[in-house]
Amino acid sequence: MTSHEGPEEGEQRGGNTVTAAGKPYTRDVHHDTEPAPPRASGYFAGLTQALTRTDAYRDGHLSRPAFLSLAILTFITFVGNFTQLQLSAALPTLVSDFHISVTLGQWMTSIFQLTMGVMVPLTAYLTRRFSTRQIVITSMVVFTLGSVLAWLSPSFPLALFGRFLEAVGTGVMWPVLQITVFSIFPLARRGMAMGIVGMAMAVAPAIGPTLGGVQTDLNGWRSIFLTLTIIGCLAIVLTTFGLHNFGQADTSAHADFFSVGLSIIGFGGLMFGFTNIQAYPFSAPVVWLPMAIGLAGIIWFVLRQFHTEKMFKAGKSSRPALLDLSVLRNRSFSIGTIIASLSFFAFSSLIVLIPLFIQDCRGYSATISGLVMLPGAIAQAISQFFGGRALDRFGARPVALIGTILLTAGTACMSTIGLHTWIWSISFYQFIRQIGMGFVMMPVTTWSLNCLKPSEVSAGSAVTNTVRQIAGAVGSPVMILIMYSITAASMSNGQQTIPANITGIEWALRISAVINFIMILMVVFGVKGEDAGSAREAVRIALHHDSIEQEDKGTKALAHTDDTAKLRTIETGK
Repeated sequence: MTSHEGPEEGEQRGGNTVTAAGKPYTRDVHHDTEPAPPRASGYFAGLTQALTRTDAYRDGHLSRPAFLSLAILTFITFVGNFTQLQLSAALPTLVSDFHISVTLGQWMTSIFQLTMGVMVPLTAYLTRRFSTRQIVITSMVVFTLGSVLAWLSPSFPLALFGRFLEAVGTGVMWPVLQITVFSIFPLARRGMAMGIVGMAMAVAPAIGPTLGGVQTDLNGWRSIFLTLTIIGCLAIVLTTFGLHNFGQADTSAHADFFSVGLSIIGFGGLMFGFTNIQAYPFSAPVVWLPMAIGLAGIIWFVLRQFHTEKMFKAGKSSRPALLDLSVLRNRSFSIGTIIASLSFFAFSSLIVLIPLFIQDCRGYSATISGLVMLPGAIAQAISQFFGGRALDRFGARPVALIGTILLTAGTACMSTIGLHTWIWSISFYQFIRQIGMGFVMMPVTTWSLNCLKPSEVSAGSAVTNTVRQIAGAVGSPVMILIMYSITAASMSNGQQTIPANITGIEWALRISAVINFIMILMVVFGVKGEDAGSAREAVRIALHHDSIEQEDKGTKALAHTDDTAKLRTIETGK
């Protein structure tokens, strides 16, 4: 497929904006140059030489270097998602070993989401300033160092700091993978590509707790970090010897580090407050004060981003915004981002609520809890693959509509669980839910990014991933707060502890089902338009443009013939 295909033409590279064939050459989605630049000699020189789209994707297939690079990026991103929830089953043992409270121990999981929420806004700057190899190799070194610290830590603070480094190392990997996919594949193939890489992302959070629980039972919680250390070393080797660059570094790029500070205060404060809701009442200063500071920081952050980007585009500043929020003016992108964020909200909250029901209310082990969730993870992986293919063929609207309906139906059924519910029926309901998730999250995200201009894809990826991460971090404590509030009210009315907990979980799931129903309405009324991501639609538009060009050429030819006839008439006097 050639590089003249409308919105998708161009490739992603780092570096200053230059001109090729009269088109803007940007970091985000860049254009092929004619002629191609000479290739550097030597193995590592070849890796550092940026792959163009014609190098990476030709005759409808990925080249071998591009395939290997995407496989490495997908593996590393999988490890990050896997690590995020792997420690949840080991928390009781960790709390006992360090002689700390459960509330303090939960920071081993919550700090991961908090750090990733702060890291994502840096993605747009990092992908401009550094090449793919520089970002990924550095990330894996930091991740491995964090895993070693957590593995050998004699104290909880050092283990927590190691966990923080793990999150820093993996926080930008999904946006980098997403941007790379968009830089390689043409519009008509992005849905399938995102569906394939999304399979790994869907499985990781669900199998993480299961394998983490098994490792803890067999060898203790430190064995989790030993495994992650080995994986990190493997990732460094793979990245060093197999990953190609998809962009050149722009050494003149600068970040607005004041905005970085605002994002840390804003997103960090908000998530810190929401996390503490699980252990303290809302009236406690440790809850409302960081939330108030965080909200003020977010408002300041948003206003500063709009102002900075306005000054940058007007030529009054050489520094772009840390997070280009102007992409939210694109209605389709905003709708897609909201739908994906609500999906992430529902997914993250149920990952906590369902194990809580299985282990605390029904008395099953963490391993059984993980096994109950496992079929749903496999279902989501498969459905994301077919969802991507369906997106290319039918467009986002029908695919997302099927997904939101299944998601709503599965959540509604799950809200009927009780003390005597067959445990594997929960697995079936979760299976239905995650099929729906596979047909919603990745297709809608792909469609929303397709609706942006090529030069806006990097900024759009950073925005949508930031919003999703915040939604996921807030989802669990909000739903747990709802559950505990309803549980407390039920116990005050005379219910026993376990039945009251089940009542709280049921109502939290019903509220989640209502959110899913709102998503159905958003898909029906919001996901539409000619740029909905269907390959058939893209071909129709291309043919329409070709017909217009042919008509213009025909009109010009007729005009030229008419002018020639008039000239001859004047010359002959007839």
